[in-house]
Parts: sequence; structure tokens; C-alpha cells
Amino acid sequence: MAGIWAGRTAANQGRRPQIVLLEGSSKLGRKILISGGGRCNLTHQVVTPADYAGSSRNAIKKVLKRFDVPATVKFFNELGVHFKTEETGKLFPTTDRAQTVLNALVREAQTYADIYHPCRVESIVRCQSTGGFELLGDWGSLRARSVVLATGGKSIPKTGSDGHGFELAKSLGHSLTPQLFPALVPLTLTKDHFIRDLSGMTLVTALELWGPTGKRLERFENSTLCTHFGLSGPAALDVSRYYLAAVKDDPNVSLTINWAPAWNENSLGEQLRSESQRRPYAILREQVPDRLAKALLDCWQADPDVPPHAPETVACQLSKKAIRSLARIVTRMPLPITGTRGFDFAEATAGGVPLQEIQLQRMESRVCPGLHFCGEICDVDGRIGGFNFQWAWASGYVVGVALGDSPVSSERAPFNSPQPPSLDVT
Repeated sequence: MAGIWAGRTAANQGRRPQIVLLEGSSKLGRKILISGGGRCNLTHQVVTPADYAGSSRNAIKKVLKRFDVPATVKFFNELGVHFKTEETGKLFPTTDRAQTVLNALVREAQTYADIYHPCRVESIVRCQSTGGFELLGDWGSLRARSVVLATGGKSIPKTGSDGHGFELAKSLGHSLTPQLFPALVPLTLTKDHFIRDLSGMTLVTALELWGPTGKRLERFENSTLCTHFGLSGPAALDVSRYYLAAVKDDPNVSLTINWAPAWNENSLGEQLRSESQRRPYAILREQVPDRLAKALLDCWQADPDVPPHAPETVACQLSKKAIRSLARIVTRMPLPITGTRGFDFAEATAGGVPLQEIQLQRMESRVCPGLHFCGEICDVDGRIGGFNFQWAWASGYVVGVALGDSPVSSERAPFNSPQPPSLDVT
């Protein structure tokens, strides 16, 4: 996006600066290809700053409004990529193929830029005499007047985003947030937890994060997947970064699951007290799968504070303590989280270069002029559903327009070598 919009903006002013894209991976766009189950969820129908965490939402808003969802749809439509909107609000290409998106972006980028891969940049040196930069790798070196770091964070390092971009930013004078941790990451549970025996079960739940005083901090209601290690699926991924951030500050925070969001603790309790014909199992089966209903009743029967009840006992005959226990197990069950599956399985990175260190009108460094940032290297992470892609498109657009508007330009020089030689470029 940065390369495309730098080229487009400069072309509109009658200039054609030299633009070079260096990709460290052996394959272009690997994160695009694996996103959305290989379908690529490009954006969401409605995107607001409230969908993001990290830097201040006011700062995030300033970038998002420069290139919003309608602009994204228009841009990709012009490239021949058309969308369909699913019930969740997610936008996918009508082909259901991420390769469609990647091909369109690469074709357009090649109109304005030279793309080289694998050409991993190992270090960047600021040239004090010229104010430019020298990029170094085992492929050689390249001199540039401006540099854009679009390296991603640390999530799914096998795709190339292994955190090296953070080291490059630090080497050029930037700081990072005190914490860097996985976002949109599956959660692991204790080995003996019954959820792990329900592997493969998917249902809508509500995951809630609670502070040590009992205040609810976050709530995400969405599809949840029970796995052999714990929990995954949209609700678990969305709550993960908030849980990890909170538990680092206070280990007494807790995470609970409501297996049937149509109920809360009080409403389920009232229904149980009013049922004079049906047993608890029949009531639970209205909202949850059979296997889960039986597992929840097993947990309830194992509650040491509740006297055992005969299986044929109808709900209204249960004691107050038994009703209270069952309602809490179903709607506010504590989750003994042991950790996450880490960056290898995380879809985003929480933390990065603070937006306070970036001039948002140009996404340019405040401490190293000529250095720009876009995408996940910034301290911005969105919830699941195309929000991180929207940040990538918007921030890349802002960088590209800023560079394309730069009065400094140079003639294009052809690269005939499969590896870029030393060359002065804009």
C-alpha cells in the first residue's frame, strides 16, 4: 500500500521516483495468503477506533479516517477485487481466494516499484552527512532518502514477522512499548479441564474479564471453539490480549465463560425456580449441545457445597444453593487459564512503536526524519474480523501519500540483477 500510493501520488504530480520494496520472505504476502482461512478477510463493514487497542484511540482515529472502509472497497474494486459481506460484517473477496487479493496488490505495486525477495534487511544505518539511510543485508546494500518499516510485529514468525522490525526501529532511536505480547491468540487451560475433552465443539459464548474487585472489564460474545489445549475461535482470540495485558498488571484478574449468553446468572436462576415439570438437563439442552449439557451437570454434581440431587429431580425442587451453583456454572464459569499458544499461533502483536513517536499526518518518525512506519509494527492491534488489515491499508496509504508528495525525486534506474545493487533511491 505504501509503495502503490507513493507511486500514484507522485505520478499525479508528473514525477516518477525510484521506489524499491524489499521483502525478507521467500514468498510474497504470506500473511495475506493464510488470513481468513485462506480467503482473506480484507476489512469489516463497520470500523471504529473502539475496535482497536494499544495506542490512544484518538490517535488511531486520525489515521483510520484518512482511508476508511468505503475508500478500501473502492481501491480494491479498481484493482479488480470485488467483495461480499458476510453476516458477521466481514468482507471477503467474491472469489474466496486470498491469492486474488495478493495478485492484485502485487500487480499494482509493480507498476510503480521494483520488488525484490528474499532480501531481508539486517540493519539500517543513518547517513549523517546526507540525512539518508543505508540498508544492509547479505544481498548487498541500498541507499535511500526515505525508509518505510512495514515489517509486521512478532506474530506467526514463519511468515517473516519475527520481531526484527522492532530491532531496526530501536537502532534508529525509537523506543517500544514496555510489553510486547501475542494478541488474537488461543488460550490454554489446565490439563485436566473438561473443556479439553470437548475438542471440536463450536458454539456462541460470552467471555468476560473481571477485575479483582468484581468489576467487569471486557466482554466478547462470539463463536468459541473448544480444543485439545483450551479455547480458540473469535471470542477467545478477541479477549486474549485484554486478559494478557490485565493479568500482567494484576494476577488477581479472572476470566469467565457464559456458555449460554441468552441467560445471565439471575435469569437462569429464575427459570430453574419456575420449572415445575422439567429437569435441569432438559432446560440446558435448549441452549447448549448435549455433550456440553452433560459436562456442565457433571461439574455441578461435583460442587462440594451442593448436596447431590437425584437425576429425576425437577428444577423447581432444587435447593436455593443448588440453583445458584448451577446458574453460576453455566453463565459465569471461571476459566483456569495457564497461558497462550504464543506468537507462533497469534494473529497479531500487542505493543510496538508508540504512536506518540510518530507524526500521524505522515506516519513519519519524530526522532528520525525520513523514517516511516505502517502496519503492525505500530502499537495498534485490532479485534478479529479484518480490523488489522484495515489499519494496514490506512497507515500504508498515509505513508505512501506523504512520500509521493515529497519534492525530492530521482530518475528511475533499472534493476537487472535478481538482487538490488547499491543505488541511490528516493
